Amino acid sequence: MKNVSKLTEGAILLAAFTVLLLITIYVPLIGSFLNVVLPAPFIIFAAKNNIKNIAAFFLAGIVISFIAGSIPGLGLMLFYGAAGVVIGYMLQKNKSRTAILISSSLILMAGMVIYYVVITAFMKIDIIQELHTVLNQSMSEEMLKAMGREGQIKDLKEQNADLIKMIEIYAPSFLIMGSILISFIIQWVCFPVVKRFGVNVKIWGKFRNLSLPKSLLWYYLIALGTMLLFRPHEGTYIFSVLINARYILENFLIFQGLAFLFFIFHQKSVARGLGVFVAILSFTIPIVRYIILLLGITDLGFDYRKKFEKKE
Repeated sequence: MKNVSKLTEGAILLAAFTVLLLITIYVPLIGSFLNVVLPAPFIIFAAKNNIKNIAAFFLAGIVISFIAGSIPGLGLMLFYGAAGVVIGYMLQKNKSRTAILISSSLILMAGMVIYYVVITAFMKIDIIQELHTVLNQSMSEEMLKAMGREGQIKDLKEQNADLIKMIEIYAPSFLIMGSILISFIIQWVCFPVVKRFGVNVKIWGKFRNLSLPKSLLWYYLIALGTMLLFRPHEGTYIFSVLINARYILENFLIFQGLAFLFFIFHQKSVARGLGVFVAILSFTIPIVRYIILLLGITDLGFDYRKKFEKKE
């Protein structure tokens, strides 16, 4: 009876996944928002079953997704299904939300790299070149001439070239930060759903209590100091490593600075809306971004929160 129950549950979850997959593929407008729910059936099943049953469920998902959606369906299933299995299994083992976020981000990152390799090697599609073509077509010379803006053609081409160059340089950073963001959105969307199916989900701690490892500050200072001292040439491997390391660590320190700011606002009983407003400004106005970065460095380096703690 137990095996029959598991088989029935697995069939229902696979059927639900197939419906979600078909909507994602064939109704792009809805699918662009619905795709982050695709891991939910895998999370539910992996959180309640052993490795053997999970493997069988995953293989069944591969077959059904290929039948239902061909190559695109198989790609989506492998990408989101693998992340769902990892998240569900870690929930079963009562891992923290942070550990789940890191593990699922690594899986999603690996999926993105494999996807890029496949479409580049087998489908002969160069994403960078395609993006360059799209940018040039979005505002053609004929269109600018028709608008009486012939003088801006050269500037537009230079701007497009600079944008492509920036994407090429920061591609590893965008990959890592994108994987973390997608993993966070999956948790945010799917966890309320899986909780209704009896899956135990730990809650996040308060953002204002966020405290990243102090080693991140040292890594950031090393990366920044190395760039200033050795000034590696643009286009070299060491330049790419250092510039991306600095960018990623800088973003982590900004989150630490925002957490510190929210902590201060909480201690001083400042309205939460002000903290949200400052957070938005920190990603849009450079001077605010650097101020928040300094707050993050101060918080990690000097443990400045103790001066703001309320006395019992």
